[in-house]
Amino acid sequence: MPVGATVLVAMVDLLKEHRLWGWLRIAQGANSLGAVPGLRFAKVMGSGHAGGFSLRPSASHQGLVCVFDSLADAQAFCDGSVFAQYRSRARELCFGLFGIQSSRGAWDGVSWTPPAAAVEGEQAPDDGLVAAITRASILPTKAPAFWRMAPAAQAQLPQAEGCLVAMGLGEAPLLRQCTFSIWRNTDAMDAYARSGAHSKAIAATYRNGFFSESMFVRMRVLFFEGIWEGKALDFGLDSQVHLAAA
Repeated sequence: MPVGATVLVAMVDLLKEHRLWGWLRIAQGANSLGAVPGLRFAKVMGSGHAGGFSLRPSASHQGLVCVFDSLADAQAFCDGSVFAQYRSRARELCFGLFGIQSSRGAWDGVSWTPPAAAVEGEQAPDDGLVAAITRASILPTKAPAFWRMAPAAQAQLPQAEGCLVAMGLGEAPLLRQCTFSIWRNTDAMDAYARSGAHSKAIAATYRNGFFSESMFVRMRVLFFEGIWEGKALDFGLDSQVHLAAA
């Protein structure tokens, strides 16, 4: 079943007094959002320690990934009461909207389909900001082998040349993992993917069949803003990146 148009990604570090509220949102999953106009797909996920890729879970960091029918639906959600609950409970929060450029694979049997313009090659130039979501369901019998490979590649991601933002997310410990990242351009993203520990991990994945399901989505950045790790973020379609101490 394909879906696709506009993607919302939000990264949240909840205040200590609201951590239980956050864990309940994760437990309820998409049901915690209620009836949202235009919402076709949603995941409410936890994260590793400090919002990174550690196997140690974070008590306060979580992420929200949604796909909407239209940009207007996504913008209305960002301005609405449900998202306002995250804003009011967050120590730090950043979020953005993205247009799907290309996608392969599926998430819970759902594929994300680029709009017709992207399929026809009318997407944003490759020298602009680009975002990526990768996710996988890891076969339980393959999990020990996968996790012997994954940490080295994950550790390199936030420090990779041209990586502006990176966060590790998960629906379930060890077995259902997701990574979100924003890059200065496609060349930087591809250079990371094809080198070092990540390249070795990908080769091992294909060779050993670690996943029962996986997906990779490349997206253009419509905007991304907020506070994360003490920095004010402001990314936009003009490819200008603003990073300042908060």
